[in-house]
Amino acid sequence: MLRIFNNDISNPDKFVVTLELVPKRESGGLSTDALINIAKDAFADGRISAVSITDNPGGNPSLSPDVLGYEIFKHGMDVIVHFTCRDMNRAGMESRALQLARMGMKNILALTGDYSGKGFGGQGSPVFDFDSVILTKMLHKLNERLAASEDPDGFFTGCAVSPFKTTEAECEAQYRKLDRKIEAGASFIITQLGYDVDKFQELITQNRIKGITTPVLASVYMLSPKAAKAMNRGKVPGVIVSDSLCNRIIKEWENSKQEGLSQAIERAAKLAAILKGIGYNGIHIGGIHRSFKAVGKILDRMAIIEHNWQDYLEEFRSDDKNCFYLYKKYDYKSSDIKKSENNVNEYIYSEYIASQDNIPYTLKDNLFDHYPYLLLKQLHELFFNRASKLSPIYKAAAEVIDKNNKAWILKTFVEDPLKKLFLSCKSCGDCGIQHIAFQCPESGCPKHTRNGACGGSRDGFCEVNKDKKCIWVRAFNRLKKSDKIENLSKEFVHPRMWELNNTSSWINFHLGRDHQKE
Repeated sequence: MLRIFNNDISNPDKFVVTLELVPKRESGGLSTDALINIAKDAFADGRISAVSITDNPGGNPSLSPDVLGYEIFKHGMDVIVHFTCRDMNRAGMESRALQLARMGMKNILALTGDYSGKGFGGQGSPVFDFDSVILTKMLHKLNERLAASEDPDGFFTGCAVSPFKTTEAECEAQYRKLDRKIEAGASFIITQLGYDVDKFQELITQNRIKGITTPVLASVYMLSPKAAKAMNRGKVPGVIVSDSLCNRIIKEWENSKQEGLSQAIERAAKLAAILKGIGYNGIHIGGIHRSFKAVGKILDRMAIIEHNWQDYLEEFRSDDKNCFYLYKKYDYKSSDIKKSENNVNEYIYSEYIASQDNIPYTLKDNLFDHYPYLLLKQLHELFFNRASKLSPIYKAAAEVIDKNNKAWILKTFVEDPLKKLFLSCKSCGDCGIQHIAFQCPESGCPKHTRNGACGGSRDGFCEVNKDKKCIWVRAFNRLKKSDKIENLSKEFVHPRMWELNNTSSWINFHLGRDHQKE
């Protein structure tokens, strides 16, 4: 089995380069042949550790990354397979993982995935039985079974993170979910796409302060006007291209296609050089669709300018005055912070924005968000706290109700009316509201995430329901106002137990049937 990528990214002295390929909605033809040829040329070039292959990006059907990856894998190029939670339930995902293991492709990028797009007959039904944290945990557990079957090579699982968030709530949600992914077994990290060097630095700083040594690859994309417009308008979930950058790219390509292409290569090379300079372990190049030539030019140019990376910093600083940063921006050229990496960390940590004012709350926020949270929290502590002295009484009562088959009465006339009123409850029978500041992950989140926010939110609003705040943003706001931010994505949350669907979650909790088993 090829272990090129695993070996390369595990080497702290090597700057790793990977290349993202995006299959289209066809099994063959010119576009598919082009991807195969790009991979062959990447292998011949020798500077690319692996190609990654997307899994139905945008939720739209395309050629499977498994079959295309296997064909590329046989040509000698190592492959990273994108693995999303959108299109399969847990049985299907486990089966797919076993198939990939059998095929020898064990580099996996575990993703929650974009929301469902359009397929035959219209929009597909989203599954999201798992989120990316649970998927990572499943792959980690499968490694134990592979080892028991004398397979020496387990899955080498990576995760994504999106540091390019504009609000405090989204930043905190992303970094706390990253903690859960690493705890679940993620061995490498790939960032979402963005063009703000201070956000790139923010991620690296966070990891250093927390003692996270997991290697990180930064996404670098060769932007065309079409791609820039789509990203600027929010058509690609989680990706940020500012108005000024978008307009600049459009002007560059207006004069001539050749000039636009040359500028795109130069921009990618400059960003790559900066990312190497500030301490990333490598780059993940995207936006390559027809040939490998542009990749070679990016890497050639990067090798020439990388020692002067500080000269290009201002080109990649955001002009968004409302964007939230965990750390104040600083001068990379300052002699005070060039002495050592530890000194840089100490300097940045001293500049942590810990004194920011709380998000201002209006009367509407208090009436419809904060006060219901306080009420639900108090009720939960009273009735669903196993450390409570009343807990044995509740358990005994639940046993009597369940033994006499009367749980339906409790559910129909008490539980459902209250939970539907306060939570828009979907009667899953395996309640997870306490993990999201007393909001329902089934009704409140289109992706049913129980282990933290996905990367698709924009300015605090949901990727799918764009007029609604992301429930993880609301969770942060609730917890911050109550001085309980440490409870945001505090621990790994097990997947929903579908066998409990349409049963009483109250009875299930007290009898230890749900995911909160004692």
